[in-house]
Amino acid sequence: MIQIYTTSWCPYCQAAKRLLQSKNIPYEEIDIEARGISRAKLVELTGGRSVPQIIVDGESIGGYDNLVKLDSAGKLQAT
Repeated sequence: MIQIYTTSWCPYCQAAKRLLQSKNIPYEEIDIEARGISRAKLVELTGGRSVPQIIVDGESIGGYDNLVKLDSAGKLQAT
């Protein structure tokens, strides 16, 4: 399971979602602004303060660049 903490205006959030969609990988989007999640709370939840913050199978991988690295290594697949 993949969760992505996002904001509506973040280009890297959009890119991460496009990458997952292009591979038909389901994900849960959590818009921190819509849900009222502060940056401090985001750090508590994910370990990171910027968006996107991406969680794969319960483990924080960081942001978009790390998602691309997973994909390049062939480790990003539909579950």
